[in-house]
Amino acid sequence: MSIDASNGDQKRGPSPSPLRNSKFYQANMRILVTGGAGFIGSHLVDKLMENEKNEVIVADNYFTGSKENLKKWIGHPRFELIRHDVTETLLVEVDQIYHLACPASPIFYKHNPVKTIKTNVIGTLNMLGLAKRVGARILLTSTSEVYGDPLVHPQDESYWGNVNPIGVRSCYDEGKRVAETLMFDYHRQHGIEIRIARIFNTYGPRMNIDDGRVVSNFIAQAIRGESLTVQAPGTQTRSFCYVSDMVDGLIRLMEGENTGPINIGNPGEFTMLELAENVKELINPDVDIIMVENTPDDPRQRKPVITKAKELLGWEPKITLRDGLPRMEEDFRQRLGVPKK
Repeated sequence: MSIDASNGDQKRGPSPSPLRNSKFYQANMRILVTGGAGFIGSHLVDKLMENEKNEVIVADNYFTGSKENLKKWIGHPRFELIRHDVTETLLVEVDQIYHLACPASPIFYKHNPVKTIKTNVIGTLNMLGLAKRVGARILLTSTSEVYGDPLVHPQDESYWGNVNPIGVRSCYDEGKRVAETLMFDYHRQHGIEIRIARIFNTYGPRMNIDDGRVVSNFIAQAIRGESLTVQAPGTQTRSFCYVSDMVDGLIRLMEGENTGPINIGNPGEFTMLELAENVKELINPDVDIIMVENTPDDPRQRKPVITKAKELLGWEPKITLRDGLPRMEEDFRQRLGVPKK
C-alpha cells in the first residue's frame, strides 16, 4: 500500500552498508528507539531485546523517560543507551528506527510547548535525515490527537481531524500532524521506507505516576486513598489499550509492508465516570468520585476504528481494561510504597 510519488515514480532509498550482505557477517538487525526510556518505548525495547538477532540502541534525553525503565538491559552486549535530544543530529548506523521521542502527557507538553513542537518537527526531520543517510526503515508513533476533538465517531484513518491550531494542546496535536506530513514527503521525494502508527490511549506499568493522564491519575489516587477527580462532565470517552498489545501492534506495523497511517488502539470505549468506577471497584472501594473543572480543548470522544490493523497487520488487542488495571496497580503500589491490604 505504498503511496506513489506525485509524478508516478517511486524513488528508492539508499542501500545499507555492503557489510549487511557479506556472507561472513552476523546479520543482526540494528534498531534505534528514540524515547526508548519512556513508558511505551521501554516496553518496546523489552520486546525487541527478546529476539537475539536484534541490537537495540536507545536515544533519550530523560525529559519524561527514566533510566530505571531500562535497568535490566544496561550493560547487555546487544544494548546501547545514549543520552541524546532528537532535536540535535544523531549519527548512527541502523536498519530500523522507531521514533517515539516526544512528551505525550498534557502536563509535560504544556509545561514546555516550544520544546514539544521542536521535538515533533525538528526531531522528526533529524530522524528522517538519518533514515535517508543509512537506508533505514522508520516508524513514527503519531497519535489519535491528530483527529483533535472529532466531528466523526468513531475515527478511522481517512478522517482529517478537527484541531484547534492555536490551543494549549496544539504543540502536540499539530506537531504530530506536521511529523506525519514530513514522513510522507520524505517517502514520496526520497523513497524512504516509512510506517505511521496513530496510537490511542495506552496504559500499563511504568507510566509516570503524576503525569496527568487519566488512568495513572485514578490509580495513584485510589492507592493513596484520595478522591478520584473526574473532569466535568464525565461523559467524555476514551479507549484504553494495554501496553503489551500496543507494542505488538507497533512491531507488526514495522515488519509489515504498509506505510500506514494505521490506528492502533483498543476500540472498547469508556466514559471517564465508568473508568473511575472501575478503578474504585478494583482498587479501593472506599474512595469518593468527585467532579473537577475540565482542561481546554479536551476531546469529547475518542474511539479507534481498527479495521485496517486487523486486515493488514492481523492485530487486535487481547487484554481488557479489567485485566490490565490490576497489573498496573501492582507496579504503582511498588513505586509508591503502598502495599495492598
